[in-house]
Amino acid sequence: MEDTTIIQRVAPELLPILELRYKILRQLLFSQPLGRRALASKLQLGERIIRRELEKLREGGLVEIGPDGVRLTSKGTPIVAELGQLVHQLRGLRHLEEGLARELGLRRMMVVPGDSDEDPMVKKDLARATSIYLDKVLKDEDVLAVTGGTTLAEVARSLPLFSSRRRVIVVPARGGLGEEVELQANTVAAVFARQLGGSYRLFHLPDDLSEEAMHTISNEPKVRQIMALLRKARYVLHGIGTAEEMARRRGLGPRQMDLIRSRQGVGEAFGYYFDRQGRIVYSTSSTGLRLEDLEGIGEVIAVGGGKGKAEAALAVLSSKYQHVCITDEGAARLMWSLIEGDKEISHTEGR
Repeated sequence: MEDTTIIQRVAPELLPILELRYKILRQLLFSQPLGRRALASKLQLGERIIRRELEKLREGGLVEIGPDGVRLTSKGTPIVAELGQLVHQLRGLRHLEEGLARELGLRRMMVVPGDSDEDPMVKKDLARATSIYLDKVLKDEDVLAVTGGTTLAEVARSLPLFSSRRRVIVVPARGGLGEEVELQANTVAAVFARQLGGSYRLFHLPDDLSEEAMHTISNEPKVRQIMALLRKARYVLHGIGTAEEMARRRGLGPRQMDLIRSRQGVGEAFGYYFDRQGRIVYSTSSTGLRLEDLEGIGEVIAVGGGKGKAEAALAVLSSKYQHVCITDEGAARLMWSLIEGDKEISHTEGR
């Protein structure tokens, strides 16, 4: 799983310098202009280090320092993506992507450097990688279904930087969870549509309707129209939630939460709770797309990062309903360790 490069062999001391300058340039990309003190605070570095590195970057024509703070130059902006790719290579993430895709039966695994649990900027990198991927694959007249949550809300906000406009239809894949309006699937869908230049439909239903209520409203013309559109989706984009987090967001009671814990549920997607092996341990009567609907979708894309979500991601991806996963290094490396650990246990038990 290790990827040895020429730079690592010949000049390993260069990697920390490259990563430091990448972090500085990336921070500026997302929040310029910034004063030296504010930049040092955001990166949790000393002002002397920031001053020294900024001078090097200024000499290279990558940043400019003005009265309102530090900004990227026209030469510096594209360098951020190129430097990110170099860091990706130096950390051996390509082999990690290939190994995880093979083990989990995915068409593609994409891993961005860092851990979003430790560095909030990594979540922006995750969102940017997702928006770049969507920009490449989405075509006019495609239907895109999206769930809600913090990660997808961030993806939607990052689209203006990277997306060309096209005529797509964006549909919320789920009903509402009764949380902040900015995180609702309806809101996320509307932002996606606006940034892509397409149109959207709204799903005016809560996600936690009872079976009886679901049966009653399922024949309503507007509900049937939305469901028919959802099942024609070319792409479905969804976040990854830990079982406990999603149980709380859905307002499940102590009895249901204890049941999920006792059955070792660790991940959730589309109202289904999974154990580490991808087996369903509990499901809710949620509105919108269900697992069985995903079989007819062209491409299902899961997005989520941070070590804290590694076990949940492994559970969701092991269900075999996803085609692409976009995650970060923290989650990906722990996922690989968990897979290797399971293999070792299986090998030991088989003796």
